[in-house]
Amino acid sequence: METLLASSAVDYTPFWILAAGVVFVIASIVKLRLHPFLGLTLGAILVGLLTPSLPGVASRKQAAFKSELTQENQLFSTNPAEPDANQSAKLEKLKIGGDGDLLGQNHLGKAVKQAMIGFGNLVGGIGFVIAMAAIIGMCMMESGAADKIVRRLMASLGEDRAAWAMLISGFVLSIPVFFDTVFFLIIPLARALALRTGKNYTLYVCAVAGAGAITHTIVPPTPGPLTIAEYLGQPAGNAIIAGLLAAIIPVAIVMWLAKRFNDKYDIPLRETKGASLADLEKIVNKDEKELPGFGISLMPVILPVVLISAVTFMGLAAKFGVTVPAGFKSIMEFIGNKNIAMFIAAVIAMYTLAKQRGWTLEKLGDSMGSPLETAGVIILITGAGGAFGHMIKLTGIANTIKSIGVDEGSSAMMLFMAWLLTAVIRAAQGSATVAMITGSGIMAGIVTSGAVDCHPIYFCLAIGFGAFPLSWMNDSGFWVVQRMSGFTEKETLKTWTVMLTAIGVAGIIQVMVMATLFPMKQSGTADGESDGNKTAAKVSLVPASASLENPQPQPRPQK
Repeated sequence: METLLASSAVDYTPFWILAAGVVFVIASIVKLRLHPFLGLTLGAILVGLLTPSLPGVASRKQAAFKSELTQENQLFSTNPAEPDANQSAKLEKLKIGGDGDLLGQNHLGKAVKQAMIGFGNLVGGIGFVIAMAAIIGMCMMESGAADKIVRRLMASLGEDRAAWAMLISGFVLSIPVFFDTVFFLIIPLARALALRTGKNYTLYVCAVAGAGAITHTIVPPTPGPLTIAEYLGQPAGNAIIAGLLAAIIPVAIVMWLAKRFNDKYDIPLRETKGASLADLEKIVNKDEKELPGFGISLMPVILPVVLISAVTFMGLAAKFGVTVPAGFKSIMEFIGNKNIAMFIAAVIAMYTLAKQRGWTLEKLGDSMGSPLETAGVIILITGAGGAFGHMIKLTGIANTIKSIGVDEGSSAMMLFMAWLLTAVIRAAQGSATVAMITGSGIMAGIVTSGAVDCHPIYFCLAIGFGAFPLSWMNDSGFWVVQRMSGFTEKETLKTWTVMLTAIGVAGIIQVMVMATLFPMKQSGTADGESDGNKTAAKVSLVPASASLENPQPQPRPQK
């Protein structure tokens, strides 16, 4: 009876606000055809308007002003606990308005301000990394570095294992390079190989597409998994290692399904728009001398992964009593910072491009415009997702979850909820990245509140795998695969859609089992900042208002 009464006392308003926000975002993107940036931003403001109470935000200038008034009162008032009339007038004047002060502003103003705080927090954490990834991708394409990696793998594995060469190429290149770009690069090589051998075209297409989708979705520094890690307070190194380990079973599933599809459907090689079969012969016969060396080609992919992960491994070593020299540790923590590591990789990629093409610095600088424009759109969408997630936190949904009660051993169910929520958003509006950003924003408050009984990294993976299922006609990736491969829509649904859905289902089962067997529950949020950058989980939501409510007086000379 007591449990029933307690349950009835729970305020479920945050859930209704969450549902309204998600429905609005999906409807605005799917029905109204708004850009995801606008849909997520407006959705964030709507959530703020529906939230009964929002914290105020004041400017630093006003926070300092109130602190000064408080000190003044403490120094000169006969009764420090009660401000004198002059003090009260000054404080009242501060409350009723002024530049940036929201203590007296309407609810809409608060909602907009808080949405922008969420936007800025997330973009500040990962915006630079996304920009560097876009530059790396462009440089690897234009310099021939990506082509070199594929060719070397083909030569090493042989024609009989060409499918594995396609798979490994898609897997490796999609770590720093966006999926669409990788598929555009490798699919002509797969088509040329099928033209030469006369077989296994379906196998090659599925191997490239499936493997590329895996690392694009669960291994940073691509925007989706990077955003998830940032939101859930996980260092990029942790997310990279966990993503690579969790990818082993999905990769095996991709190869198994690719072979099954090849045997069952045997889709023929067809002409595609913009890529005739004659053009394919030119690609496959391209002179090796036109390409950079294998080592320098691979470095922009491998180096950031190694540097970022090294910081995580040093932390693990310390837990086992292994002492790392202070000087070496300091250097590695600097170059292993995700921003610095990606910058170094971008510089190497740019150097390779300039050397290969014989470009001047001016020409190289001019070529950066296109990838940065692409990155800008992605950063805006990611930031808008940050705004939406931030507003969901402010609804108090984490406290509601706690009020309901999360039983020991229920983490598997919470992981499934995170996966299902992301999968629904993915199926409804199409974009895997938008689904991951939205899903992580919703779950962040719950995960970082300590209401779950497993390590947050499992939720990173659950949300990532939730972005796989039911890729269909509303997904740009679906059309990239269909048009570039020459598959029909029906053939793409029977291969690409089925394969990604199978990966998503197998992935969440894997994550739930591992979280149950090895929960690795964190104590606090100690590792949330190991790469030197504040994570979204640890960023103060309303620092200015906090200083207004709890001023910290600075020492002041006595008069």
